[in-house]
Amino acid sequence: MSVTNEDVKYVANLARLQLSDDEAEQLKGDMNRILEYMETLNELDTSGVEPLEHVTELGVRFRKDEARPPLSHDDALKNAPDADSDYFRVPRVIE
Repeated sequence: MSVTNEDVKYVANLARLQLSDDEAEQLKGDMNRILEYMETLNELDTSGVEPLEHVTELGVRFRKDEARPPLSHDDALKNAPDADSDYFRVPRVIE
């Protein structure tokens, strides 16, 4: 199986991407190389290999769930892209 220009346009449309002809051609080449690599992997005998959820042992890496003091009002608004004294200002989305 190989990726065609129509496949690239279809995937770009699904992802809402606008690609130039050069970008689409490069993406087509990249996708075809990925598929070739997948075919190489399909040739491997994995009948004796246990299925994995993860490639490495993850273990639990969550922080302890403990109560902490809340952020101050000034700290909460410090990194806001747009603030109006006491509130976050957001773009209007409903007309």
